[in-house]
Amino acid sequence: MSQQQRSEFEEEPWVPRTLLGTKVSAGEITSLEEIFERGMKIKESEIVKTLIPDIKNQVISVGIVQKQTDAGELTRFKALVAVGNENGWFGLGSGKAKMMRIAIEKATSDALLNIIPVMLGCGSWECRCSQNHSVPYKINGAGGSVRVQIIPGPRGLSVVAGGTVRTLLSLAGVKDAWTRTDGSTSTKPSVSQAVYDALKKIHGLSKIPK
Repeated sequence: MSQQQRSEFEEEPWVPRTLLGTKVSAGEITSLEEIFERGMKIKESEIVKTLIPDIKNQVISVGIVQKQTDAGELTRFKALVAVGNENGWFGLGSGKAKMMRIAIEKATSDALLNIIPVMLGCGSWECRCSQNHSVPYKINGAGGSVRVQIIPGPRGLSVVAGGTVRTLLSLAGVKDAWTRTDGSTSTKPSVSQAVYDALKKIHGLSKIPK
């Protein structure tokens, strides 16, 4: 078996390139909470993979981007990927490449670098169970022409939303919520950015999830 064939089946060992990566690899930093509390910047996707080994990823969309050049028409794939551990961590990223698989890999790495903490809670007046199954209060987000509103829901409601919004909120750990969307809701990248913007606003106002 050639080295190229082996590389398709075996993931190369991580060699940290940053000080933060070195500390995570050495076990000096053991959680994303600690990284965010220190205000440190994540520049290696392997940091997130190491600290949240069970993190999941979901391909939201894959499209073809064409560009006219002097050598002719250049065709590339553009992928949008979301990541999350379904318990308070969420990221969204995009990537372009000549091959679809590589575009998805780039988007996944970008999503890991863009990961944020999401404050979960029970903001529904119908429930008030003090469990982290929804959002703590009503939040709004925007992406392109799309506007999204996420409203706390009682336990057992599930996420009342279209497929893309439901998938994204589930990755973040939101199990019950009402949602409202306006604008070009068939445009998955804009919908995804609107959800990410809303969850990021909770991140800016909240404590880091434990």
